[in-house]
Amino acid sequence: MAVRGPRDITVLLAAWGDGDERALRSLMSMVYPELRRIARLHLDRRRPGHTLESAALANEAYLKLVRAGGIHCESRTHFLALCSQMIRRILVDHARGRAYAKRGGNAERVPLDEMLLGAQARGIDLLALNEALELLAEFNAREARVVELRYFGGLSVEETAEVLKITPVRVKRDWNRAKAWLYGVLTGEQDHAGS
Repeated sequence: MAVRGPRDITVLLAAWGDGDERALRSLMSMVYPELRRIARLHLDRRRPGHTLESAALANEAYLKLVRAGGIHCESRTHFLALCSQMIRRILVDHARGRAYAKRGGNAERVPLDEMLLGAQARGIDLLALNEALELLAEFNAREARVVELRYFGGLSVEETAEVLKITPVRVKRDWNRAKAWLYGVLTGEQDHAGS
């Protein structure tokens, strides 16, 4: 039987959740192109000369999923949300591993394009973005999750709403508030207190 549709993805997710690694392999063959798209999205934001490739990033996400064992996901969107978390962690770990922990100088820069910060976008330190997201999560975990899903996961407003079980209107509001707060913190125009 060929696995093609959302129902088949749900069946594979359930089987993987029960520990069936073959189900994960089948699942990955279906969603791997989407993982590569998400990886390319992130790598295109980085400065020329970075050392990660989209295939390597997608493969690393796959390996993390295999090591994690069966994880329960409700749908393709929830699975991609999980992958977005892993991709974020991989990128941050890579930046740390490349000795970019100090800001300035050789810090890894990621352009915060119009998708995240609007017309006043500029490159920022990936580790600074990660720290700002962690800080935002202390004040508003849902807004931080919206940024993670949309920016790192490449999910649409509707997909983000499905994962978080909120309305698309709420996602848009959270997205706009989070972008404004992150911009203020990352540019030094706002202190780190509250969102």
